[in-house]
Amino acid sequence: MIELVPRSSTGWRAQLAAYALALVLGFTTSALLIAASGASIIEGFGALYEGAFGSQEAILQSLVAATPLIFTGLATVIAFRAEIWSIGQEGQVFAGAMCGYWATLYLGDAPGLVSIPVIILAAMIGGALMGGFCGWLKTRFQVNEIISTVMLNYVIVYLLSYLLAGGPWTEEGSTSYHQTPVFTDNFHLPLLVDDVKLHIGFALALVAAAICWVILKKTPLGFEIRALGFNPTALRFKGVNVTRTVLIIMCISGALSALAGVSEIFGVNHRLRGDVMTGIGFTGIIVGMIGGLNPIGAVIAALLFGALANGSLYMSVLSDIPPSLVPAMQGILLLFFLTASVLVRYSIKFKGPAHV
Repeated sequence: MIELVPRSSTGWRAQLAAYALALVLGFTTSALLIAASGASIIEGFGALYEGAFGSQEAILQSLVAATPLIFTGLATVIAFRAEIWSIGQEGQVFAGAMCGYWATLYLGDAPGLVSIPVIILAAMIGGALMGGFCGWLKTRFQVNEIISTVMLNYVIVYLLSYLLAGGPWTEEGSTSYHQTPVFTDNFHLPLLVDDVKLHIGFALALVAAAICWVILKKTPLGFEIRALGFNPTALRFKGVNVTRTVLIIMCISGALSALAGVSEIFGVNHRLRGDVMTGIGFTGIIVGMIGGLNPIGAVIAALLFGALANGSLYMSVLSDIPPSLVPAMQGILLLFFLTASVLVRYSIKFKGPAHV
C-alpha cells in the first residue's frame, strides 16, 4: 500500500533539484516522441531554444508571454495558500478584459494617463466582484468554491461569445471573427521597449508579486491567509472574522486574474478577442502550484512557461515537427512539473498489508 505523507519542511535546494529533474525527464520524453515521429530532435530543440532565448527579441517576447501567467499564478497563490480551491482564474481573466473594454466605451478620447488607470481599475473591480461572488456563495450558502468558480467560467465565456458573435460589441462588418474593433492608441498599454510588445503590464506583474509577498509574509492579512489554510477552527477561536477573510482573499485573487486579461488585450492584441485569452487562467493554476504557492516561485515558473510557449511557437514554424506534437510536448512537461511539485511536498511510504 502506498501512502503520501506531507513533509514537515522542504528546502529550496530540494525544490530546485526536483524541478530540474522534471525538466530533464520532460525534454527526454519529448525527444523520444520527436524521434518516433521521424523528425529531427536537434532541429526541433534548436528551434525551441531560438524562439525562447535565441535573441534579445526572443527573450523579450518570452517575457510578454509570461506576463499574464504571473498574474494568474499570483491569484492561485493567494487563494490556495488559504486552501480556498478557486478554479475561477480563467473566467476572471475574461471578466477583467471585458470590464476594461466596457470602460473604454465611456472614455472616448481621454489621454492615456487617464484612460489606462481607469481601464486597470475597472478590470480589477470586475475580477474582484466575480471572485467575491464565489466567496459569498461559499460563506453564506456553503457552496463549494470549485463548483461555483468552474460554473462561472462557462457563464462569462459564453457571455463574451454572445457580445462578440453578432452582439453589441462585434466589430462592424466582421462576420467571421469574434472581436471588437481595434483600440485607439490612448487605450494601448505603454511599451517598455520600442518595437517589441513588452508593455508596462510586465512591470506591474513584478510589482504585484512583491506586494503579494509582503502581504503573505509581513501583514496580519497574510497571517490570516496562512492560518486559514492550516486551521480555520483555531482562527475563529482567535477572534478572526473568517467570512471577511474569505471574501477578501477571493476579491484579491479575482483582481489579480483580471490584470492578466488587461495585459493580454490592452498590451498585446489591442482588441477584445476570446481566443487569445483561452487557457491563461488554467495555466496560471499550474504556475502557482509549481511555484510552491510562493509569489517569487510563481514568477519564476511563469517565466519558464512563457519561454516554453514562445519557443514552442518557433518550433512549430521553423522545424519539421508535426504541429500536433507541440501541445503534446507541453502537456508532457506540465505532467512532469506537477509530479515534481507533489513529490517536493510529500514523501512516499510503502506499507505492508494489514494483519487481522
